[in-house]
Amino acid sequence: MAKYRLVLLRHGEGAWTKENRFCSWVDQKLSSDGIKEAQNCGKHLKALGFEFDLVFTSVLRRSIQTAWLILEEMGQEWVPIQSSWRLNERHYGALIGLNRAEMALNHGEEQVKIWRRSYDVTPPPISESHPYYEEIYNDRRYKCSDVSQDNLPKAESLKDVLDRLLPYWNEKIVPELKSGKMILISAHGNSSRALLKHLEGISDEDIINVTLPTGVPILLELDENLHPLGPHQFLGDQEAIQAAIKKVEDQGKVKSAEK
Repeated sequence: MAKYRLVLLRHGEGAWTKENRFCSWVDQKLSSDGIKEAQNCGKHLKALGFEFDLVFTSVLRRSIQTAWLILEEMGQEWVPIQSSWRLNERHYGALIGLNRAEMALNHGEEQVKIWRRSYDVTPPPISESHPYYEEIYNDRRYKCSDVSQDNLPKAESLKDVLDRLLPYWNEKIVPELKSGKMILISAHGNSSRALLKHLEGISDEDIINVTLPTGVPILLELDENLHPLGPHQFLGDQEAIQAAIKKVEDQGKVKSAEK
């Protein structure tokens, strides 16, 4: 029997996900499909009988909006939500706003996969001349964070994401989990991958092959030491989930007409 159970997910499809662009810290809303994904996720979790006591999100609205929609579908709108920049998507630096398929055409699919999925490779940092620099670093939400704006990242590897996420996990989420609360984490592709790497002990080499689809809840069953009792479980239609994973993986490939 599991001592603790945790549900983790990547938010529903964002507007830029649909356009196949690196969204990162740009604050895009969910697409119409992303709204449906979040609603369907809530319906599925309700059908499975989940009752949450606390929800954690990033400070980006696609993460927060997903949590709202899930709780609404479950009739659990009253459940408290805590948000932190430490659960934000990975900071893709100078790649923010660029189209993944076009990047694959220009730099090769393997290089784009390394930028997207590897553990310790950091993309080029964002500069003050970047079109989204001011939008990100003048945003009021980061003036309320637990680090100074000067210390916010300008680009991150997955390792960097894990390094800034772990203090929040250990200091804020773990105590709530160990107090017996059922927790939902509505995060992002890379913050979720980083947490899975930590909990499941996934190697630096194998994490490149871990892909998370949007809007699909992941169940983690943990022992008293927060070690997983088995591999994480995608909840839902497994055939549809595998198709969604392939869709995410194909985002970093050259379109057929361009090959």
